[in-house]
Amino acid sequence: MSHTTWSDVDSYLCGRLLAPSPELDAALQSSAEASLPAIAVAPNQGKLLDVLVRASGARSVLEIGTLGAYSTIWMARALPKGGRLITLEAVAKHADVAQANLERAGVADKVEIRRGNALESMHQLLDEGAGPFDFVFIDADKENTLPYFTLSLQLSHPGTVIFVDNVVRNGSLIDEETNDAQVRGMREFVDHARSERRVEITAVQTVGSKGYDGFAIAYVTA
Repeated sequence: MSHTTWSDVDSYLCGRLLAPSPELDAALQSSAEASLPAIAVAPNQGKLLDVLVRASGARSVLEIGTLGAYSTIWMARALPKGGRLITLEAVAKHADVAQANLERAGVADKVEIRRGNALESMHQLLDEGAGPFDFVFIDADKENTLPYFTLSLQLSHPGTVIFVDNVVRNGSLIDEETNDAQVRGMREFVDHARSERRVEITAVQTVGSKGYDGFAIAYVTA
């Protein structure tokens, strides 16, 4: 199987299962025009986030890594009336593009963008007594995945779902000798997660239009 086949299958599935969304398309287009990295989730993964937020009954969502707010829009749309989403973004330009995309999509009233270093923002949320959050999506700098995860646990409650993206890193996850800081960050996360008694967790490999990668999903038990 080739990347072309993976992309073609994604196109087939998205074309048949996902309703058209001019607002989501516009979010991707405006992000590209602003030269943001082309690393937003694929449409079918966006829909997966939507389904998970709905299935978990989430009313409060924390997103770590906003980029252009493509995934943010998917999750915000899934929230019930009165639901809230806080998303953390370190790059001011990304946050500006994201805010415009949220407003265009009609979900800005549900979403608060916290600007600045995500670890600092998470500590601030703890100091404020924010949360606990019902659903957490971690999709930021991979080097800090473990501290993001441990802080997410502090901002969670039994029943919270934590979704960690880009775990497999094109298979590099299993390279014990890697010098890639992003891969090392994911290995540290996985090594910690296997002994984390507060969660039930698994990870899944994926292929598609974004290549070969995978995600971890945890259910907080205590």
